[in-house]
Amino acid sequence: MFELVKAGGWLMFPILACSVIAMGIIIERFWSLRATKVAPRKLLAQVWVWIQNSELDKEKLKALKQQSMLGSVFAAGLNNSSKGREVMKESLEEQASHVAHEMERYLNTLGTVASITPLLGLLGTVIGMIKVFNDIMLQGTGNANVLAGGISEALLTTAAGLTVAIPAMIFYRYFTRKIDEHLVFMEQESIKLVEVLQGNRKVDMTEGD
Repeated sequence: MFELVKAGGWLMFPILACSVIAMGIIIERFWSLRATKVAPRKLLAQVWVWIQNSELDKEKLKALKQQSMLGSVFAAGLNNSSKGREVMKESLEEQASHVAHEMERYLNTLGTVASITPLLGLLGTVIGMIKVFNDIMLQGTGNANVLAGGISEALLTTAAGLTVAIPAMIFYRYFTRKIDEHLVFMEQESIKLVEVLQGNRKVDMTEGD
């Protein structure tokens, strides 16, 4: 591994750094975007049970807020439920925007890694080819080993850049889609919460199965 990095030249080091950053973000986002942490499927039914049993006190609201991102949205709405339907909806939407920002954390960095690593690889290719042509000017085309070294450096950096960029882009798209799905579900559940508190809807206790 070290020999490949060394053979690829100094540009292999920023590419390697990008790979470490991408791997760290991917692992962190997999952990942070779990459904149980973001939007538990039966949370609305649980909240409704608390409301029916008159168990929804300050401690329950605090625990709800800390339990999950959807719980924090529900808590914001419940705290303002006595102020009317519109105020409750506004508080839900405001908290949902904060949650969306939290879910998108580090994704810009992951997208940047996916964009710049092929360019770093291309730069390595250009530098390698410049070395090849310089060697041709100085020594002619008779020394195959010298020419092969420059071409090898060019190909290694290109391959390394693409090796990092392709999975980074795949996971960037995957996480973006996953966040969209979470946001749609949270919006639907928030609308249900408003409706049940206004007496316009009953909660199906089997929802989320």
